Amino acid sequence: MHADGYDPLDPKGNITIKWDLLQSNSDTNDVKVSLLNFQLYRHIELPGWKLGWEWLGKEVIWSIQGAEATEQGNCSRFKGGQLPHCCEKKPLIVDLLPGAPYNIQTSNCCKGGVLSSMIQDPTKYAAVFQMNIGAGGVADSDFDMPQNFSLGVPGYTCAKPVQVAPSKYSSDGGRRWTQALGTWNVTCIYSQYQASTSPKCCVSLSAFYNDSIVHCPKCSCSCQGLSGSKCVKFGETPSLLQQVKDSNQEPPSIVRCTREYWRVKITVNNLNILKNYSGWNLVALHPNLKSLTQVFSFNYHPLNQYGHINDSGMFWGVEYYNDMLLQEGEVGNVQSEMLLHKDEGIFSFREGWVFPKRILFNGDECVMPPPGDYPRLPKNTARAASFTLSIIFSSLFMLLIIFAC
Repeated sequence: MHADGYDPLDPKGNITIKWDLLQSNSDTNDVKVSLLNFQLYRHIELPGWKLGWEWLGKEVIWSIQGAEATEQGNCSRFKGGQLPHCCEKKPLIVDLLPGAPYNIQTSNCCKGGVLSSMIQDPTKYAAVFQMNIGAGGVADSDFDMPQNFSLGVPGYTCAKPVQVAPSKYSSDGGRRWTQALGTWNVTCIYSQYQASTSPKCCVSLSAFYNDSIVHCPKCSCSCQGLSGSKCVKFGETPSLLQQVKDSNQEPPSIVRCTREYWRVKITVNNLNILKNYSGWNLVALHPNLKSLTQVFSFNYHPLNQYGHINDSGMFWGVEYYNDMLLQEGEVGNVQSEMLLHKDEGIFSFREGWVFPKRILFNGDECVMPPPGDYPRLPKNTARAASFTLSIIFSSLFMLLIIFAC
């Protein structure tokens, strides 16, 4: 993952904020705002997006559907009648929760701020809300696009608004098309290094042909006893004061004090004691993924972004079966096996070839063991027979999730 936000596994990935000016009067404007997650595998999980911007003038939000402002702000300059929904200079808008009253909903709203990735669930990658905004009691027919947009999600940086071709909307079964008075796009990209100074996960490796276990590099994310480390020992539970009950806040990263866990399968372990991961996903980079035959307990989709190169893919849980990675504990893991065709000419048990070159969990790069430490065949082992057609990936790697302490 690159510091500037460029991701070679998803080179065009971004979240686009589309701002459509639908109607403009002498003192108010109707706008439609869409958040579109154009990322292949990176998603927005709970507590969700919190869209912010800065008005250039004294604009207020008179009404809103499909979302709400977190603060009404100081509306004391308005005397009598109904007060605006929000008078903040820098409003912060959040999605409505599922089950919100029907009369305040819009299409593609009310998911609690969760945005799925394009691959994982293409029906839930967008969020939409509409607003009626005014110039704060000052008659002004000109529309000024707000600036300084933010998503309220760590790691995302948003560019300046860019005016594009107006959006078009169909009606009457596609027989008639209308269009917005103006459309602006704001592009937001993700950088793991801006999201956190510490990695979010690490990888441990084991193989059937070698009884050694390659553990996560020591202190991959942090270490017990180091400054800033937050972990609890086995048998202990965190203080209730540390447990955030507000669903609008990100739970603190308090993990079980440990250095490594391992399983001889594809195993994702959650060591966070306070946080579940709904809609988790895993991206792996390995040259033999082009010959993947079967994945038994996960969904899979290749990420062949460069045409003939098919060496990366995305795994995620099966809905209602293992798409929820629970908190640390006996059931705080998901696991699967996969079957790959043994491609003659490239397959090898030697030099750690069977292990993935990169692993990402929920879009964040995991710390890998040094390649020189990968399990290797004993020096006197004969070369594997070339006529074998397929193998169980029983050089299966173990993925250990550790959060920055």
